[in-house]
Amino acid sequence: MSFNQELDDHGAWRRQFALRLKLMSEWLRDHELLEAGVRERLDQLQSQVRNDKIMVAFVAEFSRGKSELINAMFFAGYGRRIMPASAGRTTMCPTELAYESDIPPCLRLLPIETRLQSKSLLDWRNAPDKWERVDLDVNDPQQLARAIQKVAEVRRVSRSEAASLGFWNEELPDDNPMVGADGLIEVPKWRHALINMAHPLLKQGLVILDTPGLNAIGAEPELTVSLLPQAHAVVFILAADTGVTKSDLAIWRQHIAGLPEGQASRLVVLNKIDTMWDALSTPEQVQLQIASQRTDSADVLGLSPLQVIPVSAQKGLLAKVGRDEKLLAASNLMELEVALGVDLLGQRRKILAGAVAGAVQALRQETGQLVHTRARDLVEQIQELEGLRGKNTSVIKQMRLRIEQEQAEFDASGAKIQAVRSVHLRLLKDLFTLLGHSQLKTRVTELARTLKQPGIKLGVRRAYGTTFDHLRADLMRADQLAGEIQSMLEGSFKSLNAEYSFSLQPPTPPQLQQYLKDLDLIEKSHLQYLSLGNALRLAQPEFGERLARALMSRLRVVNDTAVNAVELWNKSAAAQLDAQLRERRRNFSRRIEAVSRIQQAASGLDERIRELQSQQTELHLMEAKLAELTEQLLAPVEEDTAEAVAA
Repeated sequence: MSFNQELDDHGAWRRQFALRLKLMSEWLRDHELLEAGVRERLDQLQSQVRNDKIMVAFVAEFSRGKSELINAMFFAGYGRRIMPASAGRTTMCPTELAYESDIPPCLRLLPIETRLQSKSLLDWRNAPDKWERVDLDVNDPQQLARAIQKVAEVRRVSRSEAASLGFWNEELPDDNPMVGADGLIEVPKWRHALINMAHPLLKQGLVILDTPGLNAIGAEPELTVSLLPQAHAVVFILAADTGVTKSDLAIWRQHIAGLPEGQASRLVVLNKIDTMWDALSTPEQVQLQIASQRTDSADVLGLSPLQVIPVSAQKGLLAKVGRDEKLLAASNLMELEVALGVDLLGQRRKILAGAVAGAVQALRQETGQLVHTRARDLVEQIQELEGLRGKNTSVIKQMRLRIEQEQAEFDASGAKIQAVRSVHLRLLKDLFTLLGHSQLKTRVTELARTLKQPGIKLGVRRAYGTTFDHLRADLMRADQLAGEIQSMLEGSFKSLNAEYSFSLQPPTPPQLQQYLKDLDLIEKSHLQYLSLGNALRLAQPEFGERLARALMSRLRVVNDTAVNAVELWNKSAAAQLDAQLRERRRNFSRRIEAVSRIQQAASGLDERIRELQSQQTELHLMEAKLAELTEQLLAPVEEDTAEAVAA
């Protein structure tokens, strides 16, 4: 199955899941089960599935046919090229193609001058007024292609300005761009481009990252240490007629080879195989030449030949536009799409399905406790009323007084329950401090100072090690503190259950140790960047400052994710206690109301018992329906996809 088909199926599953989640939410609300903790779980699940993105990064040196490959794989339906793919340098700045429903179709361009200011790329994303915006007409291929051509725009600047922007280094003459006859240097006009359009694949959650060549990649550390390591697949493009050149190998070693195994699928495309189609050679000879180039390229890059896929993007695009099946087969484009679909989407589905399963189980547990509490209260009420059969008026009156006394004692217990909350919140405050922005800034300050110093940074690797050791220690301490809070909750809930017949069960605590893996990945992506090849670039204080900002932005995301997990855990515990307090107060009211009715009429006792038994039956049906709804949410991806396609 091709990448496009796999992504369609993945999108169909997400839509089906969202629909089932909505139905469950409505059902819970109709049955007064949509408590704060349950609502929080539902919102988290909905956001997790709706915002799931799959990023594929295309990386290559200039003139390897990268933009043409993107056109062939994703935009052939327009009947023409959409991404600029003429001869020479086309994509001059990193370009992201994605879809956001709340933004009209547009191209947003961040001026290259923003590199001179002390903000990370992530910060600039949150400042939309600083981007130049061009509206897109997705129904007009010519206007669309003309607008997107802007990503290839350049500026001509002086040598000093090029140096301040990160495109000129006297110590690295081989990496510097050519100087024109007028003494000026050509640099990208834009630092980053965001294309928002309702392309069918982009609507399914695909994000395409089109990167520029070696010199432009190296000048933007946030691209190298943040965006590329977070991509779910990296497609590295070579030219079949040249194989692995010196600059290709530099990109591979500096930016791709060190990406964590298993974190992203890595595929190498040997593009432009049509240049080897020779009328003077037999088809067998041509295939042998391609196979030889494939093996040689794999050996140089340290890969299996199966990870190197020979393709003709130009012929593949031509074949798709002209619906030429024979040419499409010869282009080998479909082999690449199948490889991406199997490796990337298969892995992505497993990760998302695992995360969803855990959240659904927690949702089932919390909602099931509410149903269990109501069922237990009904049993107690029925037993209480059954005991009144044949009793005289004074006994019934005594029962009412006893219930009212229990209610008064329960209301007076609020101080004890509040004390449990206070201790819980005090410990949580310490935990949030450990994961807060102030603590993070303190930990990174010394490393940032080292990075911003001019000259060769001999101690920078040690500074990274010290910083990440502190960050890991903070996370481990936060995890330990979460364990202490969990133990306190378990003890408090056990006491409250014994004293007030609650059925409180502490929610599963956040597993903060899992974020250690994220820290390790960030550290690895930065240490990879401290290679000898980047030593002279790192000597520039402006570049070091950009690297420090990129680090801080990415670490903030990790800490914010951990904080969100802690907040969900806290809300689940608090909401569960609130829900059982509310149910207990309702129970007192119902018991007093039942006794009042019995006092007023002799037939009231049997009538009330029948009502309670009817409610018991309804609760049993609710339990069965709850199990059915959660089982549907846990349905395998394949089953959901089949249903969605059939619908």
